[in-house]
Amino acid sequence: MESARAAAADDPVSARGLVADMYDDAREAGLPWAPVSPSACEADQQARDYAKDELRQVLPLHVREELDSIALHLRVTGRRLQNAPDLDVAARQDVLYLAARAWMALDLAHPAAARRELERLAAIARRRGVEP
Repeated sequence: MESARAAAADDPVSARGLVADMYDDAREAGLPWAPVSPSACEADQQARDYAKDELRQVLPLHVREELDSIALHLRVTGRRLQNAPDLDVAARQDVLYLAARAWMALDLAHPAAARRELERLAAIARRRGVEP
């Protein structure tokens, strides 16, 4: 524990490795406070959240504003489609799938891909008579 603290001051990468080793040792020993290993899905989500948070810190303001604008349109269009009364199960699944793809593109700061998915959602909305 002390070696992890000492390393954290000088080298955060080494400190994370030491803490991970400590958690692995605690799991192997069966200690009740040992954290459980995340599932593959949880690990992917944690990595995505970390990358998203780090990426937003280095993006220029105009790119962040563009991403925020797309996110707003995505929320509104997705909500309108989800609340459409005549939307069948297959169409709802398409909406959820396209929205998830758009959110992932936003998380990765890829506005062109997010706009493509948003346009696909808007096409579904137009076909269903829902205002995008």
